[in-house]
Formats: sequence, structure tokens, C-alpha cells
Amino acid sequence: MNIVESTRLAIESIWANRLRSFLTLLGVIIGIASIISTAAVINGLNHYVSEKLSNLGQGVFVVKRIGIITNRQDFLDAIRKNRRLTTADGKALVERCPSAAAVAWQAAVTRDVVREGLEIRDTSISGVTPAVLQIEPFDVDAGRVISQLEEDRAAPVAFVGADVVEQLFPNSDPIGKRIRVSGQPLEVIGVAAKKGSFLGFSQDNFVKIPYSLHRKMFGSWPSVDLSVQAADPARMQDTMDEVRAVLRARHHLRPAQPDDFSMVTAEGINDLWRSMTQTIFSIALFVVGISLVVGGIVIMNIMLVSVVERTREIGVRKAVGARQKDIVQQFLIEAVLLSCLGGLIGVLLALGAAELLGAYTPLPARFPPWAPPTAFVICTAIGVFFGISPAKKAASLDPIEALRAE
Repeated sequence: MNIVESTRLAIESIWANRLRSFLTLLGVIIGIASIISTAAVINGLNHYVSEKLSNLGQGVFVVKRIGIITNRQDFLDAIRKNRRLTTADGKALVERCPSAAAVAWQAAVTRDVVREGLEIRDTSISGVTPAVLQIEPFDVDAGRVISQLEEDRAAPVAFVGADVVEQLFPNSDPIGKRIRVSGQPLEVIGVAAKKGSFLGFSQDNFVKIPYSLHRKMFGSWPSVDLSVQAADPARMQDTMDEVRAVLRARHHLRPAQPDDFSMVTAEGINDLWRSMTQTIFSIALFVVGISLVVGGIVIMNIMLVSVVERTREIGVRKAVGARQKDIVQQFLIEAVLLSCLGGLIGVLLALGAAELLGAYTPLPARFPPWAPPTAFVICTAIGVFFGISPAKKAASLDPIEALRAE
């Protein structure tokens, strides 16, 4: 009996017991669909973070008082020990870092923004120097960005996000019109291109004003973030070393003392995010793997039942010359086909789930191209591992006893 004949018999057996076969495969279907759906969400998030959230611009890094910290105690220590970064720090970098093409700073608070009875709540109000809008990737949809002259004069002007325009200027051109923040009237001079939301949080609910005006309105107590662009992106590490040396000298840190500031790069954000998602996927894989094991056990049990039901058939085959390896091959192929069929249904369900998640939820799910071959390998392994025992049991039946079975 060749493989083609064994496959045909296996398909006929599965088709003859369609409902039982489907119920048998539920564990494998749920397991494969869950794993691939989780991978699709994580894959979509990784691409989004890489393209959107961590896109600081070419050769750009940001110096913060408190950077990316995942340990609670380290975070509390940083709050207690790290000094505020000030505009004087930024000016020192401009003067003493020749490898930096541009240095800018900004500070932010959260306030409501109003206009003629309309209001948008919890808007990020950032005070920026003009270079920030050149260093960071803000595309201008209308108008222009803040100029150096407006920074020097603390001019009451604003560069706003798309959400501010949609809610405060639903049917009119915002350029040249005024909004109010904490009672201060601001003239809208530019609108940023829409970035969209991430996990339900808008990236377009912001107002950027000159830093000098921001300091007048809210004081200079917030620590500023320093954005630095290296003159040569290929030598960004050299620029980071220069910045570190200048800030450590200004903060009077001894050689053995750690930095009291943090440098954030796009690569660092991506590495942290991938580390987090790998941990999440590992946990999900372990939990969902239980479903696959249960599915494999169910396949093994059903194959054992099938052996009992087809004992007489096995006896007839052995009586007309079927060898033990032919019987093993037949039942093993049936187990693998069952498992792979469950994997195929699971992949299709995961594909549909990824499309629905991307279309109707904030999750930027992307179906991973490695999913179908990986599912095939996993299901084949499950079919072989859990099907070998029933196959060997079928092959070991005595043909005379098998023919006597009712």
C-alpha cells in the first residue's frame, strides 16, 4: 500500500465521520487560531512602534530626566536622584557639542483647549523651540511651524494637531483663528498631518507653542526634554558621548556616579518593545500550548476508538497481505491529516480575526507570513506524536483475532 492509497483511505474515513472529526479538532483549531491571532497582534504592534512611535528622525535621540524604566524601584530612585534638565543644559549642548547639528528643548503640561463654546479636554500643551519641529517628524498639513522670531518674542501662536482642528474648527479653516489655553488666546498658525491613534490613544491631541510663552504661562518647573540631532547619523554614538560628557560636567557627577539623566533612541524603544512583546508571546504560547496538547490527546483517543471500530477491517487487510508498516502508515497518515485539517481551519480563523481586529479595533494586527508553514509543522508534529501509539496498536493486532471481532 503506497502513501497515495493510504491518504485516500484516511480522507474517506475522516469524511465518513465528519461531525466526530470536527469535534475532535476543536482543541487544535482553537490553539492554532489563538497562537496566530496573538502573533498577528504583536506583529502589527511591532511594525507600528517601529514606524510611528519610535520614529524620532534620522540620527536623533532625546535626553530626558527619566527615561525608559521598567523596574518600579529604579523609577522611584530616578525621581528622587535625577536633576531637572533646564534650558541652560540645552544651551550648553549647543555651545559644546560640535558633532550635534541641532539641539532643541520642550516641556509639556496637560490642559483643556476652548474656542467659542467648543472644548477639547486633556490636550498636551508643549512649549517648544523651533528646532524641535524640524528635528522631530512633524509633517505640516496646513500653515507653518513656529519661527525663531516668535520664540524670541514669546508670541501667542500655536501649531496644533488634527484632533484640535476636528473638534474646535469642524467646518472652517483654523489658520489665523484663535483658541484659548488657560485663558491665554493663541493664534493658530499651522496644523500637523494626522497621525492617528495607538491602542485607542490619540496622537493628534496636542498644541505646540513657543517655549518662551510656555514658561510665562506655566512656569519653568517642568524638566525639559532635549532633542539632539547628530550631524552624521552614522556617528550618532559619538554625539551621544559628547552630550553625556557635557551634562555630567554640568551636573558635577563624579566618575563613579551613574548618569542622572537618560538618553532615548529609536533603537532603544524598539528593543524594549520587542522584549515586552516576546515575553507576552512566550506566556501566551505556554497557555495556548495547553490547548494544543489537549487537542492532540483527543486525536489520540479518537484514533484508539477508530482502531477498535475497524478491528475487523484491519484483520481483512492483514489477511490479504498488508504488512505492519502499511497499517502504521495508514493510521498515522489519518492522524496527521486530522491534525493538519484543524491547523488549516485555525489559520483561516486567525486570518479572519486579524482582518477584523485591524478594521474594527485600535489594534494594528498584521497577519504574519510565517503562520501557515509554522502551523503545518506544529500540526504534523502533533499528528505524528499522538498518532503513533494508536497506529502501532492497530498494526500489532493478530489478524485471526481481528477477523473474529464483531
